[in-house]
Amino acid sequence: MSKSEIAIRFENLNKKYGEFHALKDINLTVARGEKIVVCGPSGSGKSTMIRCVNHLEAYQSGALTVDGIRMDNSKEAVRKIRDHVGMCFQQFNLFPHLSALDNCTLSPIYTHKVPRAEAEVIAMEYLAKVRMDGHAHKFPNQLSGGQQQRVAIARSLCMKPDIMLFDEPTSALDPESISEVLDVIADLGNEGMTMMCVTHEMGFARKVADRIVFMDAGQIVEVADPESFFTNPRHERSRKFLQQVINH
Repeated sequence: MSKSEIAIRFENLNKKYGEFHALKDINLTVARGEKIVVCGPSGSGKSTMIRCVNHLEAYQSGALTVDGIRMDNSKEAVRKIRDHVGMCFQQFNLFPHLSALDNCTLSPIYTHKVPRAEAEVIAMEYLAKVRMDGHAHKFPNQLSGGQQQRVAIARSLCMKPDIMLFDEPTSALDPESISEVLDVIADLGNEGMTMMCVTHEMGFARKVADRIVFMDAGQIVEVADPESFFTNPRHERSRKFLQQVINH
């Protein structure tokens, strides 16, 4: 794989919170356009790993390269990387006093200095992509959880990222809303967006992922294509996790 084809590269990445070793020698390469689903038990380091990509978490040792930019913890590197990386969290983090449209135009206007009229055209384009253009002038409290999450995804897309990170984007949603949001994420993947998604939705993982990354106790235990992971996991920890998920 040539450098130009690599979107994210983790090299022996280590992260500690005091004495707690949250990430242990993480090595992973994500190809441009690849859809990675990260799964594993709670506390295994999944969210911490993807939050390192845009410096929401700082690591102590190893190396991380995102879109050709080496993350060296400098403000310049962090700013450049965040220009390329969008993120969607468990909580929607929409401004309650702003409409869906205004939530989406805020960053382009104030971060990229896009004129308001142009920002609104861009915002409507991405609200349409997540099937929320009909709700552009509604406020968050007028929207369901799934609708708010789709607005949050549109807000990230308005910054035109090369990479999208999803940190358990459906964990706060009801079953009907979960499918709405997962369908939108799947559509983005089908259009070639590079994605890393932490999720417990194993049906989605099996259908959408190019590769499954299984983590446990701060380590990457197994990396496999979905069919291999679900039908013939190589590691005992993977097998136990899948049994628990399926029986649950």
